[in-house]
Amino acid sequence: MTNVVHGLIAVDKMGGKVLFLNPMTYETEVVLEGFPPLVHELLAVPETGLAYVPIFGDGIHGRNPNPGHLICVFDLHKRAHVGDIDLRPLSAPHTPKLGPDGLIYITCENSAAVAVIDRATSKVVATIDTGSTNGHRLIIAPDGQRLYTENEEDATISVIDLPARKLLGKIATPRPLAGIAITPDGRTLVAVDDAQPTLFLVDAEAGRVREEVVLEGVPKAAQIARYAPDNSLIGVTSLQSGTISLIDPSFRTQTAIAVGKQPMDMAFHGDELFVACQGDGSIHIVDIPGRKHKASFKAGTGCETLAFF
Repeated sequence: MTNVVHGLIAVDKMGGKVLFLNPMTYETEVVLEGFPPLVHELLAVPETGLAYVPIFGDGIHGRNPNPGHLICVFDLHKRAHVGDIDLRPLSAPHTPKLGPDGLIYITCENSAAVAVIDRATSKVVATIDTGSTNGHRLIIAPDGQRLYTENEEDATISVIDLPARKLLGKIATPRPLAGIAITPDGRTLVAVDDAQPTLFLVDAEAGRVREEVVLEGVPKAAQIARYAPDNSLIGVTSLQSGTISLIDPSFRTQTAIAVGKQPMDMAFHGDELFVACQGDGSIHIVDIPGRKHKASFKAGTGCETLAFF
C-alpha cells in the first residue's frame, strides 16, 4: 500500500456539504452540496478510492423527527458524489465502520439497529438488533468476533456476536455515553462519559466497568475517542470544553490541548493530529510528539469529521 497522500476529505455537517482539501496547503478545492439533511460522520476507504457519508436527518441524537435513510458514496479521486445506498426501512444512519470481513457496519439510531452493507452491491444484507433506545456509535473488536454499540441515554453498551449477527447482551455504565473505542488486544472498551469528563474502562470479557479515568484539564464531558493507527495513544475530544486530550495507552499520562469551538472527530496523519471543530469552521493541527497546538485553518461552516486518502 502506498504512503502517497492524494487528498483530504471533510464532512461539513453544519454547512450541509462535503469538502475536498489540498493535503499540503489545506485550501478547499472542491465543494459538493445539495444533500438531504444532514451529512454526518464519515468512512473513507483509500484502498478502494471510495468514501461513505451517512445522511442522518435534520435533528440530533435522541431528537431526530425527520431521519434520513441514505449513505452517500464518493469517489475520492474524482472528488465526486457517485451514488447512494438506500437503507430503508432503517433510518438515521450514524457511525459507519469497516469490518475485517470487508462489510460496512453502521448504527441506525432511530431503528436501534446496526445495518450490514455489502460494498460490492451497495445493499443491506442483514440487520442486527441492538436492544437499545437509540444505538449511537459503534466499534468492532480487532479479531472481528464482537461489535459494540454505545447507547447514549440508555447508559449501556450492546455486545453483538458479529459472525452470528446476534445480540448477546448489554453492559451497564454508571452514566450516559457519548463515544466508544477499543484497545488493540480487544480486552478493554473505552467508553466516553456523556455527563462528566471521565472515561469508563470496561472489561470486555467480564462485561463490567473496571475503572474510571478522570480527564485532566477538561472541565466538561467529552465526546469522541479514537486510537492512533499505531495504537501509540488515544485522542479524546470534548465538544463542551474545546479540548483534545492525548492519552497514553496505559491511561496514566494525558495532556489536554485547547483547540477550536466544539471539537468533534479527528484524523491522525504522521506526527500530527487534525481536529475538526464544528462550532467555528476551524480545523486544528496538534503536534503529537510535542504534545502541543501547532496551527489551524478554516474549512467550511463547521466540519464534524475528516480523513486523509
